[in-house]
Amino acid sequence: MPLFKPVSEKDVTRAIIDGFLKQFREYAESDVIIVGAGPSGLIAGRDLASKGYKVLISERNNYLGGGFWIGGYLMNKLTVRAPGEKVLDELGVPYEEAKPGLFMADGPHACSKLIAAACDAGVKFASLTMCDDVLLREGNRVAGVVVNWTPVSAMPREITCVDPVGLEAKVVIDATGHDACVLKRLEDRGLLKTIGFGAMWVEASEDLIVEHTGEIHPGLVVCGMAVSTAYGLPRMGPTFGGMLLSGKRAAEVVTKILEKEPGEKKKTPLKAELV
Repeated sequence: MPLFKPVSEKDVTRAIIDGFLKQFREYAESDVIIVGAGPSGLIAGRDLASKGYKVLISERNNYLGGGFWIGGYLMNKLTVRAPGEKVLDELGVPYEEAKPGLFMADGPHACSKLIAAACDAGVKFASLTMCDDVLLREGNRVAGVVVNWTPVSAMPREITCVDPVGLEAKVVIDATGHDACVLKRLEDRGLLKTIGFGAMWVEASEDLIVEHTGEIHPGLVVCGMAVSTAYGLPRMGPTFGGMLLSGKRAAEVVTKILEKEPGEKKKTPLKAELV
């Protein structure tokens, strides 16, 4: 007697298609779109979704977590400096003290916990999705992103005439690391100027990254190492407390923006209206 229920290939295919389309339709409009699923984007998404906001994270790779998986030099160990270990406590990540004020955790364990926390809070994801452009409204306010499949960018142009699609949001967060992909789209249009990240200086970098996390352009908040690229701050290397606290700061900034929205204080429904 077979162990599993009888389900054919067409049933599996239809389940995948229906599930994807249902979610994509619902999240064509979100409270917050976070571009980049590294540690700063994931913790920002977790905190915002925990408050009931509708959050979509787009990620150009086919995996979530960025460098948080592997820590430094492919050795699967990551470090945080105090007070970053408090975030590890929140997530239930085990760690050990390498020296006073410096803590070490297993990258796969920490990253798995962070991704699970974001999912448990209600964050949804669009993987293999790259930010192609931004949506602009009155006063050049950022009102969403234009996205396309990542593989499209790797194919010959003559066979990839694939138009991107737009996703609307009240606030966009650029959490794309040193690439600062969303900021670069605004820079292309002459709306801001990035400086580029500086050389590694761990002790200076983390405080500066958190300090400069904020709304850099109307409708656009920057966090994580994209902050470094925006303001010419030192890179921080394989220590992640600054990224986690920058993500939490970004969530606080976005919450204040959303609470100030005139006549729009209610959150976006988690299910799209049927037409």
